[in-house]
Amino acid sequence: MITPPHQRHAAAMAFILLTLFIDILAIGIIIPVLPELVIEFVGGDESKAGWYVGIIAATFSLMQFFFAPVLGALSDRFGRRPVILGSLFGLGVDFIITGLATSVAWLFVGRFIAGVMGASFSTSNAYIADVSTSENRARNFGLVGMMFGLGFIIGPALGGLLGAISLRLPFYVAAGLSLVNWLYGYFVLPESLPPEKRSSTITLRSMNPFGTITRLRSYPMVLGLAVAFVFSSLAQRGLENVWVLSMGFRFGWEEQTNGLMLALVGLMAVIVQGGLVRPVIRRFGERRTVMMAMSVSSIAFLCYGLATSGWMIPCIIVFGSLSGLSGPAIQSLITSTVDPAEQGRIQGALTSLLSLTNILAPLIFTAGLFRYFTHEDTAVRYNGEPFAGAPFVFGSFLLLVALGILYRVLKRFPAKVAPIESTIPATQEPVG
Repeated sequence: MITPPHQRHAAAMAFILLTLFIDILAIGIIIPVLPELVIEFVGGDESKAGWYVGIIAATFSLMQFFFAPVLGALSDRFGRRPVILGSLFGLGVDFIITGLATSVAWLFVGRFIAGVMGASFSTSNAYIADVSTSENRARNFGLVGMMFGLGFIIGPALGGLLGAISLRLPFYVAAGLSLVNWLYGYFVLPESLPPEKRSSTITLRSMNPFGTITRLRSYPMVLGLAVAFVFSSLAQRGLENVWVLSMGFRFGWEEQTNGLMLALVGLMAVIVQGGLVRPVIRRFGERRTVMMAMSVSSIAFLCYGLATSGWMIPCIIVFGSLSGLSGPAIQSLITSTVDPAEQGRIQGALTSLLSLTNILAPLIFTAGLFRYFTHEDTAVRYNGEPFAGAPFVFGSFLLLVALGILYRVLKRFPAKVAPIESTIPATQEPVG
């Protein structure tokens, strides 16, 4: 009996969503324990560990930045299935390597491999586009966002609980999840891209991660929003990278506490993104919403940096979760400004910029600021201790810069003239 196409697509969609969830879950599991493992390798020197953690995190993001377009091009040429399955198997092997690591050097090798294999997110999105229709495409990509949110809620909490048993255990659990998912996909995942629709060749241009960023110059308002987005994203990525080290240094938090706090961050993000975005933007509009959310974010970062007791942190998390309104508001402004035919390229450019902030943030916040302000020779102290909250204060400054840029951009481009502000002449073919 032949399975109808819509049933095959539904099964494939379910697998891809499960794949994304497990990938994010596996990444989230190791967030609370990787810094602790580095601290163990460097003899308990938290300041030195901050430098290594920053470089390791930057290595992971750098590999993702360069290999996302490579894996995407390979999937266009050879199909989605082999790229997705190869990445899943590679991630499983990588987690085993990381779990068996006996030195910081092995952690570098593990994160290098994980960055390459984790770049398959773009291939998974391409798979979803292949099996979606115009009627369900928005819903399907909305489910992708939900998987990311759930993965980041459950992953850090589970990692903290497992890490309290053994620092190695979360890596082995992540490996098991990835390999079981690979085995399941090997037997049930169909190919979504038929041979007749595949690319005949692979070019260097199709694998260039910098090419799409130049498209932003065609939309002055979007370029301004993108610059603000970069400052905001850099602050957020910095928080994610320095969180475990800073909270452990200042309040003595271990894996379990950090995991639960990160789970609270994910939970509040789901609540805000799922329940508040639409009514708040409908009530105040995109422009006022993004200004308010960015202001809240800057205040929250400052509070994180100046907090003197651990009980303050969950209160700040709840308050700061309102900053999650800024992302959807900025996206709404951008999509209402860009020509529909250019949406894909512009979104790709924003994704590339996000990848760049993922590379820079650990170098600046963890390897740079945290290491400097927690070094035993630092002259900067707060509440009698080395100022380990300094990276958050710097993040607050970056968000203030983003807020100033947003104010100038929105003032320069009033709402009545915002739509389709492209500088490309109507008769000119956009440059790819």
